[in-house]
Amino acid sequence: MAEDPKHWDVETRLVRGGMARTPYGEISEALFLSQSFAYESAGAADRRFSGEEPGFIYQRFGNPTTQVFEERLALLEGAELCKATSSGMSAVHASLLGLLRTGDHLIAGRALFGSCRWIISELLPRYGIEATYVDAVDPANWRNAVRPNTTAFLVESPANPLLEVCPIGAIADVAKECGAKLIVDNVFATPIFQKPLALGADIVVYSATKHIDGQGRVLGGAILGAHDLLIDTYKDFLRHTGPALSPFNSWVLLKGLETLELRVTRQTENAGKVADAVGAHSKVKQVIYPGRPDHPQAGIIANQMTGGGNVMAFDLGSREAAWRFLDALEIVDISNNLGDAKSMATHPSTTTHRSMSEEDRVAIGLTQGWVRMSVGLESARDLARDVTRALDRA
Repeated sequence: MAEDPKHWDVETRLVRGGMARTPYGEISEALFLSQSFAYESAGAADRRFSGEEPGFIYQRFGNPTTQVFEERLALLEGAELCKATSSGMSAVHASLLGLLRTGDHLIAGRALFGSCRWIISELLPRYGIEATYVDAVDPANWRNAVRPNTTAFLVESPANPLLEVCPIGAIADVAKECGAKLIVDNVFATPIFQKPLALGADIVVYSATKHIDGQGRVLGGAILGAHDLLIDTYKDFLRHTGPALSPFNSWVLLKGLETLELRVTRQTENAGKVADAVGAHSKVKQVIYPGRPDHPQAGIIANQMTGGGNVMAFDLGSREAAWRFLDALEIVDISNNLGDAKSMATHPSTTTHRSMSEEDRVAIGLTQGWVRMSVGLESARDLARDVTRALDRA
């Protein structure tokens, strides 16, 4: 009898999960570059469209290569179902608009990626959907913000850009009390270091552009959760609004999954060493890294994360000092991406979180001196030397 993939270890799931070979017996997954699919008869087309007969109809509805990616990521996450999307932001957008209706209320953690905040603050109000931001770490803040029409909670943990970590299980309990669905953006932790569904979340979203690709090539996103929830809430929404992941990108992301655990484990080892070098430098006012014991939510991290990840943030006191640091880097790239094999650093106030008002940035502690750094696969010694040299010039 064939083994149940759910019994496999993570490493095996990442390499062989969802595998579906054609009669040619290819080792690398097949890439199906086809917009549409043919039917044996008009009756077969009718049965396919009605759902009576399984099979593919149109690339916007599904694709064999994309299906392998969805099944492999669901197996890794421990989810019943995964729906792939064209980018991380399309996953966040769909996860919200699939759930929310006019007159509904959303509660969101205050610390969010700039585009997420734009959707909540600018887009949702156009459809009569209200939102409240809360300081996410304390579950009491979520409970106090609940209204009779509260439908969904959204949180990033760790959050972008200052790595705030919230107690997912406790927030999930509050959501269940009021009948809301909890959406967790798990991109910084990756599915290797944190399992939000196991902690009580209803939906997990990813920007597969980040660690899952991990080599700066393609965009992609994913929504994961229980089968019935994803079918009832997102199947028609995704089909008819069209944020489909291209088969080529699906294939690239499958190749990324094969090495995900190896890469993020090594990146995390490097990040710990670089964070120590940053924290020891006299020019640094504060360093925040989930792998350090001085992280403000170290107790929460110990309860729900198995690794610190590869992203850190540190405060150099002023925009001028932050820019001097960035301009002095010789190995690390100045870039707003993260999770890549190459190390990257950015100034969030003028890049990823530029669209936020100064008042909102200050509310999450993001003053002009902060730098966010994504640590890659280079030599940790070389990275520490590059960062220390740049800090000397800051």
